[in-house]
Amino acid sequence: MPDQLTDDSLLGGAVRLSQPAQGYRVAIDPVLLAAAVPASPGERVLDAGAGTGAASLCLLARVPDCRIVGVEIERSLARIASHNIEQNGRAGQVEVIAGNLDPPPPRLSGASFDHVMTNPPHLATEDAPASPVPGRALAHHEGELDLVRWLAGCIRMLKPGGRLTLIHRSDRLTEILTALTGTIGDLVLFPLWPASDRRPAKRILVQGRRGARGKVRLMRGLVLHGPDGSYTGAATAVLRHARALPLADEMPAG
Repeated sequence: MPDQLTDDSLLGGAVRLSQPAQGYRVAIDPVLLAAAVPASPGERVLDAGAGTGAASLCLLARVPDCRIVGVEIERSLARIASHNIEQNGRAGQVEVIAGNLDPPPPRLSGASFDHVMTNPPHLATEDAPASPVPGRALAHHEGELDLVRWLAGCIRMLKPGGRLTLIHRSDRLTEILTALTGTIGDLVLFPLWPASDRRPAKRILVQGRRGARGKVRLMRGLVLHGPDGSYTGAATAVLRHARALPLADEMPAG
């Protein structure tokens, strides 16, 4: 495990998080992702690209009786995630496996999860030069798996009728929808607006069910910041108080 770690927290201190001082650093994306997963007690959840375990631990703070398996390609991050699981007292509820999605580790069986949540690397290789910091490069730039193959690996892990929930850049929505066509239906698109002005949403949450045939629904989404730059009340409830973010239900945008 890297020597240079910082001790941080999420959900208003409910989750303790050690993470590298340099390289991959958690922002709000995994917190929002976890809030959007409609898991129930006893269900199995795969955290694809688990990083340091932030999304898994945030989901367990809200649904403590679900069971989570994380898969993370970078072994140093997988070790930090295991440390975070221990220090949050969740060793019996979540396990992180070092490995990839395609091919998956032998211990991961296809079609065995009720939910898959994922925050894939946001940048295609050609979008920008990769960071010279290895952990940051792996977290933000696609490696041997592009977005299509990443999502295909996630879908293979879902039971029929299981739900896929992902957060990604809104300007890659066309690629996401193309990758999900024919396997994931009843899709919900949930924009994350930076403010209540006319600025476009940079992030979007996408959710759907394996084998479903329902129509695509575009929801109002969530406004993250008010005019003074602070989080809106609705965003604060999710980011600080572990409120669920039910994507298919209409809720106050701000």
